[in-house]
Amino acid sequence: MEFAVYILKSLSSDRHYVGFTQNLISRFKSHNSLGKKGFTTRYRPWFVIWIEFYKTKAEAVSREKFLKSGKGREWMQKHIYDY
Repeated sequence: MEFAVYILKSLSSDRHYVGFTQNLISRFKSHNSLGKKGFTTRYRPWFVIWIEFYKTKAEAVSREKFLKSGKGREWMQKHIYDY
């Protein structure tokens, strides 16, 4: 099974969220309607603006950590948010 690293954008604010999962559809539903607490519940609705797929959990976790770092945020600004 593949792992997805994803970036969400809030429609109600100018916020972004980075995460990873094995089941993108159910995770997306959790962010938008099923979840009862946490960061993403405050800024609903969300939509997916970026997805990358990895064969291993270790690769996905590594990429997620990078995207949450200063260098990763710079990369996202240059490659995703400017479009």
